[in-house]
Amino acid sequence: MLSLKLPQLLQVHQVPQVFWEDGIMSGYRRPTSSALDCVLSSFQMTNETVNIWTHFLPTWYFLWRLLALAGGPGFRAEAYHWPLLIFLLPACLYPFASCCAHTFSSMSPRARHICYFLDYGALSLYSLGGAPAACCAFAYAAYSMPASWLNGRLHQLFVPTAALNSLLCTGLSCYSRFPELESPGLSKALRTAAFAYPFLFDNLPLFYRLNLCWGQGHDCGQEALSASHCYHLLCALLTGFLFTSHLPERLAPGHFDYIGHSHQLFHICAVLGTHFQLEAVLADMGSRRTWLATQDPALGLVGTVAALGVAVAGNLLIIATFTASLLRAPASCPLLQGGPPEGGTRAKQQ
Repeated sequence: MLSLKLPQLLQVHQVPQVFWEDGIMSGYRRPTSSALDCVLSSFQMTNETVNIWTHFLPTWYFLWRLLALAGGPGFRAEAYHWPLLIFLLPACLYPFASCCAHTFSSMSPRARHICYFLDYGALSLYSLGGAPAACCAFAYAAYSMPASWLNGRLHQLFVPTAALNSLLCTGLSCYSRFPELESPGLSKALRTAAFAYPFLFDNLPLFYRLNLCWGQGHDCGQEALSASHCYHLLCALLTGFLFTSHLPERLAPGHFDYIGHSHQLFHICAVLGTHFQLEAVLADMGSRRTWLATQDPALGLVGTVAALGVAVAGNLLIIATFTASLLRAPASCPLLQGGPPEGGTRAKQQ
């Protein structure tokens, strides 16, 4: 009978510093794991297992939502629905990319960095179509713009600017991996800014509508936000807090190695935020459809395809450039240190 032996787990002082996580002291996989070892490790309790499954399962949920909506009568035939499809495609891609990154990141130091380069690229595209940087911009430009912004300069430049922001997001986040051992504070600041700025830009229409409704204190017509918009923004704030604070494991190192550390909570909040964002977009689509039908779209089909094409091609080029730089780096490069760290057991940020 075929028997498979689960990979051995290590303590923090037994793996290279490049694999350390802040406040995580045990449950590390072997830093030279094979692809099969990485897959098998997703079925044993390591410090990455919950990270893997909290994005693998949502991938199937968002794929189901995509197929259910796209399969509706006349859905694909109406141009009004296309921005929603552009939103949903990256919403399926980014949790799958993150799942793969966490699964295969223990194959080698180089593999770890490349895995996260791809993860950052997928997340950047989602923000273009969905939440932190660019595809969310397509949906917001189509369904969620304030009335006073429609067909104005900002509305016309909203998607192209978001596409450029996605390139900035990918470039900064990929670069942030290079100084993370020598300057962890700088690395963290760059990575946080890479996703915070596109998020703030993409949600300008929501902030403006929220301010209008808050100031009026009564029914604000087409500017009204659904409860899902508020839940999405709350989840986004929690996601940012968890990413930067590394709580609760920073307060009790070693006590949340397997369940309950910040990156797991970060994943859960991110997925919930995407779910609420989808519900909010659907709410705007339904409640504002008659009104939006009287308005001219900011981008036609050609402009939409062009912006998306630039974002996809640009992100792939950036990832390829950083990957090539990493592959050319000598084995002695601190970023690719292969041996266990000498002294100290402080874990670093991801």
